[in-house]
Order: sequence, then C-alpha cells, then structure tokens
Amino acid sequence: MYDIIIIGGGPAGLTAALYAKRANKSVLVIEKATFGGQITYSPKVENIPGFLSVSGNEFAEKLIEQVLEQGAEVEMCEVTGINRGENFTVNTDGGNFEGKSVIIATGAKHRMLGLDREEQFVGEGISFCAVCDGAFYENKTVAVIGGGNSALQEALLLSDLASKVYVVQNLGYLTGEQKLQEQLVGKDNVEIILGTVVKELLGDSELVGIKVENENGEARTLDIDGMFVAIGLVPQNEPFSEHIALNNWGYADSCEDCKTDCAGIFVAGDCRSKRIRQVATAAADGAIAALAAIDFIDEK
Repeated sequence: MYDIIIIGGGPAGLTAALYAKRANKSVLVIEKATFGGQITYSPKVENIPGFLSVSGNEFAEKLIEQVLEQGAEVEMCEVTGINRGENFTVNTDGGNFEGKSVIIATGAKHRMLGLDREEQFVGEGISFCAVCDGAFYENKTVAVIGGGNSALQEALLLSDLASKVYVVQNLGYLTGEQKLQEQLVGKDNVEIILGTVVKELLGDSELVGIKVENENGEARTLDIDGMFVAIGLVPQNEPFSEHIALNNWGYADSCEDCKTDCAGIFVAGDCRSKRIRQVATAAADGAIAALAAIDFIDEK
C-alpha cells in the first residue's frame, strides 16, 4: 500500500514524487515509456531555472536520480485503469498497485503528421515549441505546420527570429483568431501556404527540407532548417475518464489547485486544462498536486 501513486514520469510526476518523499510519504511512480517525458526530445534546453543550457535527456536523468535518491519506487509499465474503493487500485499491464491517493501526470502527446521518419527527425529539425527552441533558428528558414491559434502564435514568435517563416495549412483558410492572422500577414518574412499538406521529409540525419502538395496536386519543395508542428495535442487521460471530469478536448477539468472531482485523485502537468504548458509550469503543478495529496492523506 503506497501513500501516493503517481502515473507519469515527466517533470510534473517526478516533482510530485520529490515533494511527497520529502513529506515522508511512500511513493510509486509508474511510467510507460521514458522518464522525463516530452523534454527528452529536446537536444538543448535553455529556459529551465538553474541551467544555463542542458539537454532534455540530461535534465531527465537528474530528475529521476534525485527522486530515486529520496527513496521513491518506480515501475515501467502502462496503466490501463483505476479501481476506486476505500483506497485506489491502479491497474497496469505489469500488475496492480494499491494507493491511498493518485496523481495523474500523464502529459499530452504532440499530434504528429504521420510521415515516414518523423520520429527520427524530432530534435533534429522537428520541434513543437517555439518558446523552447526558436532561438536555435535565428536568421534561418523554418516552417510552421498548422493554422490554428497555436500555429499562428508560433509563427509570430519565429518571425522575430528567423529570416523566413513558411506557414503551411492543410485547409484553404487559417482557423486562428483574426487578430493573429492580421499580425502574421503584416510580416514581410512570412509566407502563408494554404490548402497544402506536407508529403515528405527530406534529409539524412537532419531535416533539410519538406515536399508539400496543394489540393490541385501541385508539388513544391521547401528548403528549411527546421519545422515546427502545431496541429494540436492529445492528452493521455482516456484510462481515467470514468473517475475524473474531462473537458471537450480530453484534458482533466481541474483548476490551479490540481484537484479533480474525485476525492483522492489529483492531476498535474500537461494532461490538465491549462493555458501554459512548459517544464516550469509542469514542475509547479507537481508540487501543488503532491501537497494536496499529502493534505488529503493526513486528513483522512
């Protein structure tokens, strides 16, 4: 019986584990893929407090080392659901685990284009966050894939850094806010390409270009140094939908207190409804969720 079971081993989950262990609670962290989460895809990170520059992998290693040093236990398996009784049973493909409380920190996956070698180029030309990686493309040529608010915001930020920004949208119109569209159209170094999809990624070890095709079947090659994919996120909350409320986009419907409508279940990081999704905000959520879980256990 664990005091707190944390589902997800990214910055949110591992920060929660750190805070819980320092409160002398027994903790199990369950991760299905890679400890560190999405940050491990970034070869260089410069916006984490305390690090002038660090690779995502190195940062993740420091996180898990710190948590293990505090005495948290970890399991590599995939959670398939939760049973709720007097306590909680977390079901996985590697067995079942009992806990007095649960913190869901499963994050959200970036929606991918589904192209050959796409995973290979992540961190080698393909990025998902202009705030995180935009500075690496100063005075270079980049493409932003998507036409919603996120894509337009990415393109606007990149337009102040890159020499050329292509915005490639599969629809015949942009879907982002009109104000964002007007700001983007006013940029001399931005070219908006509508009704067009990316068909092929070019390059060997690094991305050097993309082949695109419009709705009339006309093909074109764009020589680029980097591509930012901004076609949405997919929160990893499906196994918990019968216990916690989700919004229309599948995110846990929780406020800044990281509590859910199910007593004893808390959420942290990118899987919950929030505006800013960064390493710093994920870590903050982890601390808040852990402290809330500690209070729940102590009161119970």
